[in-house]
Amino acid sequence: MRYISTRGQAPALSFEEAMLSGLARDGGLYVPESWPQMCADEIAALAGLSYEDAAFRVMRPFIGDAFTDAGFRDIIARAYAGFGHAARCPVKQLDSNHFLLELFHGPTLAFKDVAMQLIGQMFELSLKRSGKRVTIVGATSGDTGSAAIEAFAGLDAVDVFILYPHGRVSEVQRRQMTTPPQENVHAIAVDGDFDDCQARLKDMFNDHAFRDEVALAGVNSINWARVLAQVVYFFTSAVALGAPHRKVSFTVPTGNFGDIFAGYVAKRMGLPVERLVIATNQNDILHRTLATGAHRKQGVTPSISPSMDIQVSSNFERLLFDIYDREGAAVEQLMTALRDDGGFALDQGARDRLGREFDSGRASEAETSAAIRRTLARSAELICPHTACGVKVAEEQPASAVPMITLATAHPAKFPDAVEAATGIRPGLPERMADLFQRPERIERLPNDLAALKSFVANQRA
Repeated sequence: MRYISTRGQAPALSFEEAMLSGLARDGGLYVPESWPQMCADEIAALAGLSYEDAAFRVMRPFIGDAFTDAGFRDIIARAYAGFGHAARCPVKQLDSNHFLLELFHGPTLAFKDVAMQLIGQMFELSLKRSGKRVTIVGATSGDTGSAAIEAFAGLDAVDVFILYPHGRVSEVQRRQMTTPPQENVHAIAVDGDFDDCQARLKDMFNDHAFRDEVALAGVNSINWARVLAQVVYFFTSAVALGAPHRKVSFTVPTGNFGDIFAGYVAKRMGLPVERLVIATNQNDILHRTLATGAHRKQGVTPSISPSMDIQVSSNFERLLFDIYDREGAAVEQLMTALRDDGGFALDQGARDRLGREFDSGRASEAETSAAIRRTLARSAELICPHTACGVKVAEEQPASAVPMITLATAHPAKFPDAVEAATGIRPGLPERMADLFQRPERIERLPNDLAALKSFVANQRA
């Protein structure tokens, strides 16, 4: 299996090379040269397996010779050993034909743990074999950063720097990033929004001299291994509800498009997915793209679902590559227009293909709070505001005999203020995090300035 850039100019890489590189040197994102296929019998055979065994079968075709079978099984076992539910990603029924896929049982209570714990184990083994050291820089709207710090804290061959928008994450999210004591992890509060953090991250990767000097690696969802790990739970949840003999649909609360793109990958691999529904909050660039064919930034408005406060959805580039028939030059042109002009319009063929694959909806602040209240009253489930965006949009979809699975992306205790305001109930943290608010914090606040960020990274790494 080889990996190619969405912009068509970088050399093809192996899985391990693509994982350690993150962003391609032409500014693009890596994708497989072709989509591996799972036949109906192979999908059906996932039924009754542990999550770890299913993960091995789904991901194995993508990793080539990066790890032996025994080594990869060991990586998967270590990645999910610390999850707080035996099923890892359990499915829970909300209504007669509506289900929640709970993705928040990892160490930082968010779906990012599913991928980040796996990547941490893969990086550690790969770097030990090579004797190399890397500098990981990530940008986060809240959850990726804490998951990355949790996964890489204390590892010998890695320094981690996480950029997050100052004052625009929840207090729980911030403290999960700023309280780990290990000296190889650093939380950087940037004066700006998430899109600023993501832009500076890409600027660092595109400065090839700096990239090589510090051995830069990325674990944002620009890293293909992140998306790959998320593909697994689309398979396991669908099989739990009868796939491949029965179609399923998914509603995914998303800002950066990585999680729902993983669902698209599962469909391309052969999973019988009826519809993939994009759920956005008031920062609704993805919903507007589906509705109008115009992908245009309108600024970021802070919300009670801050992990979705995004206008530059990095993984949308991977989808564009597919719907433009894998023409790297076309993707390059579109992404240049997004950077320089603030947006672009899809041609009619691409818009038609997008509409065949996806539906979408949005949730206002009031609608998000109402969905939290309604879900508690109807189903006795307390959900986070991001999950609530998904539930609201899922409930709006036309009636169907096909089961709908909404992804529950975070534990409600990560956003206690929003949940309490909606329901009067303040969700508590799990016992293992009960002292989070008493732990000392380490924060570096920096301007939205590339030179300042590069200087800090270069000087603070081991």
